[in-house]
Amino acid sequence: MTHRTSRHLALATAAVLSLGLTACSATADAADERLDNGDLSTVSIGIHSGWDEGIAVSHLFAAILEDEGYTVTNQEADPGIIYTGMSGGDFDVNFDMWLPETHADYLDEYGDDMEDLGAWYDNAKLTVVVNEDSPITSLSDLADASSAAGNRIVGIEAGAGLTRIVQDSVIPAYGLEGMDLLISSTPAMLAELKGATDAGEQIVATLWRPHWAYDAYPIRDLEDPEGALGAAEEIHSMGRTDFTADYPTLSSWIKAFRLTDEQLFSLENLIYEGNGASPEIAVRTWLDANPTFVDDLKAAAQA
Repeated sequence: MTHRTSRHLALATAAVLSLGLTACSATADAADERLDNGDLSTVSIGIHSGWDEGIAVSHLFAAILEDEGYTVTNQEADPGIIYTGMSGGDFDVNFDMWLPETHADYLDEYGDDMEDLGAWYDNAKLTVVVNEDSPITSLSDLADASSAAGNRIVGIEAGAGLTRIVQDSVIPAYGLEGMDLLISSTPAMLAELKGATDAGEQIVATLWRPHWAYDAYPIRDLEDPEGALGAAEEIHSMGRTDFTADYPTLSSWIKAFRLTDEQLFSLENLIYEGNGASPEIAVRTWLDANPTFVDDLKAAAQA
């Protein structure tokens, strides 16, 4: 290698490093830019893969924030990856921490590196549902009336917590050993719900709130007087450390954010049963159908 070649390589390397430093500096400058409302202009949302309510709400907020001038990015991953990323500052906010039970371990491990921005939904729970016109109203009545639904409880995946709780708690608590718990998959369970309700047939199935099926199909929960399915949980929004300081306006909106069952189920239904519409298009459709939602949210934040 000649001295000249070495010098050219050194100059080229220096130029690349200079460009890299300039790009990093530009990225840092962009990340530090603030909007007129005092917030940083960029927001990254971490979304739990497969958690329909969190996916729906995350895309709803992304649309709202884009309209307000923010640059929004989002990424789906398992909850553990999301909370690890938040603790390291890779994500700014997550809208789907179930408390006090489901995500308690994550809160214990990463809570010191996150801010709890409050609960936006307070009726998250495991359920057993029937068709709306079923004569059965309570799990305590199910054993005596099980033949009407073919002595079946249509379940979901074998490894799901809901499946375990129905097997270990619900069935013995209500004497349902004479019913078959069909362990299959969530899509198969939903297909059974659709088929039975479309045909006007009786069905008993495991489900959970929130879920778009409550908006899509004529179904209702069975009462659980023994509490075998557990108490309702809250769904919290979580910000990374210093989120409120970096996003004073957005944090006030998130703290004021609430969705009713009707609002949430209709939003989810547009995404998951909306003729294949992307989440981005579905949330725009929902916002068009709820034209005062953003203004109401801002008003609630200022109250």
